[in-house]
Amino acid sequence: MTQSSNSNRREILGLAGATAAALAVPGLSAQAAAPASRANGSALRAREIFKPPFRFGLGGVPLGNEFAVVTDEDAQDTLDAAWKAGTRYFDTSPWYGLGLAERRFGQFLHGQDRDSFLISTKVGKLLKASPKNDAASLFPYGTSPNNVVFDYTADGVRRSIEDSLQRMGLDRIDVVFVHDISADNALLPTPWPEQFAIALKGAFPALSKMREEGLIRGWGIGVNTPEPILRVMRESDPDVCLLASQYSLIDHANALNNVFPVAREKGVGFVVGSSLNAGFISGSPRYNYGKTSWNIAPAHLAKRERLRAVAGQFGVDLRTAALQFSAAPDLALSLIVGAHTEAQALANATSMKATVPPEFWAELKKQGLIEQNAPVPGAA
Repeated sequence: MTQSSNSNRREILGLAGATAAALAVPGLSAQAAAPASRANGSALRAREIFKPPFRFGLGGVPLGNEFAVVTDEDAQDTLDAAWKAGTRYFDTSPWYGLGLAERRFGQFLHGQDRDSFLISTKVGKLLKASPKNDAASLFPYGTSPNNVVFDYTADGVRRSIEDSLQRMGLDRIDVVFVHDISADNALLPTPWPEQFAIALKGAFPALSKMREEGLIRGWGIGVNTPEPILRVMRESDPDVCLLASQYSLIDHANALNNVFPVAREKGVGFVVGSSLNAGFISGSPRYNYGKTSWNIAPAHLAKRERLRAVAGQFGVDLRTAALQFSAAPDLALSLIVGAHTEAQALANATSMKATVPPEFWAELKKQGLIEQNAPVPGAA
């Protein structure tokens, strides 16, 4: 395919996306989709996107075989259980299983009414099939034929979105997160500030343009550390960022006291991910992600035991409390929680409807287990 035909395809894709968005999203006029003032425009767009029933979603990491082998049948059963429990927001990425999660999400979602659900995915990592791939070293429980190439340029973002649409069999993506442009990503070809500089000139303005075209509804970045989020809010115009591994019962002080004030000033909201720290709070023998996730800091283990003790005192399911805590801040537009079985998907949905006594939260603050200024469920 020539460069000219590639450009024409992107232009057609952009026009098709704009038309579909105008038809499919009631109340989202071209005027509403275009940038208003820097802060007010972002806030309005983000809250327009994450209206009920999109305040709770299914995260795609487990269905990319991150932690264990999940069969296609079990993946579809998990997605079906989440759907039947009322989940209508789904977050995935090309990275999760190097294409596996996106294919599985698309296999289920392409049969649903496209106007009835919200889908977000990531950009910054292009997948390229090769007989000599190193996928097994990155995802040992998967069978992907792909290598990954980091690309935070404008063209790379366009290509990534086109690829994701094809893998999922969908006609549009609602929210796009620029993925893992962060100090903890050891796979980046150069230090993260250099990659961020590329995105600042490439990915970020390209996504803003796609938002104006109507191809996407909003964008931000999805990272495990706060510095890139602070920078993107100050240096570009995101709508919503993915706080991965940054706002949980175990670890929330920095996000609460340093990231949230800037977000309020800039009018940016958050999708909160990994509220269980990749299952740690609910008992898994790992903390967050990566090859050394088994090497859990003693302080985290001790805090989990103290949290369990308070939960037992008040008859509270700690896992339920952790989910509700992460969803409590006003800036938390949505919460995404991973699952790889029907039982987990149903438990996640049930936890969001359970009642946690206010005395439990008061005791956590009394013991210094959560910040004194941390929002808690049910507080006025």
